[in-house]
Amino acid sequence: MAAKKRKATKSKSPLWEKITTIALRVLVWFVMVSIVWVLAYRFINPPITLLMIERNIERKADGKSFKTHKKWVDFEDISDNMKRAAVSAEDQLFLKHIGFDVHAIEKAFKSNAKGKKVKGGSTISQQTAKNVFLWPGRSWVRKGFEAYFTLLIELLWNKERILEVYLNVIEMGDGIYGAEAAAQEYYGKSCSELSRKQAALIAACFPNPLRWTPERPTTYIRHRQYLIMRNMRRLGPLDF
Repeated sequence: MAAKKRKATKSKSPLWEKITTIALRVLVWFVMVSIVWVLAYRFINPPITLLMIERNIERKADGKSFKTHKKWVDFEDISDNMKRAAVSAEDQLFLKHIGFDVHAIEKAFKSNAKGKKVKGGSTISQQTAKNVFLWPGRSWVRKGFEAYFTLLIELLWNKERILEVYLNVIEMGDGIYGAEAAAQEYYGKSCSELSRKQAALIAACFPNPLRWTPERPTTYIRHRQYLIMRNMRRLGPLDF
């Protein structure tokens, strides 16, 4: 009887070793490809995101035409007002953390645990990783990949590049992506010319750009704009 058990164990061992070997190879391949991918995007501007593709599929399903209004602008051509508004609205510790705001995550976790309105607590780095490298949605698997890519961009990019990519790919309206497209759509000017009030109003709509728009700001959005402008004054110049 003991001999049969030993024989069964031996017969299973090669299969388990094969599975382990394949899993390790897949892991190594994924790490290598992801590092090359992230490193490439430090110098190459992301041409499209999965969110843009998904939004166009949704538009087509609703009988609308495809729409992806975007125009890449370099970091130095984005107004300081827009940069400060984004940081003031979404991640005031952006220049200090290494991808994660632990305090904001704890606060969001406690709020969600109490059954209150779901809060994300995501930093600009996390949002950039999600927007550029991952698919839309909420799941623990996607959160795990988000954390991994967040660490990679913090290691392989600098803060200027992270903010530059963020402000060029973030959704800012129906089929509108990036600060330049938003500035042209809502104010008929380049994002390099945005005033403090205009930049703050655009940033106030970041949490849900399909629901809120600078063209028809609600009382809530006007209040957010006021808070963002107050934070901008307190934040002062961004020291990259």
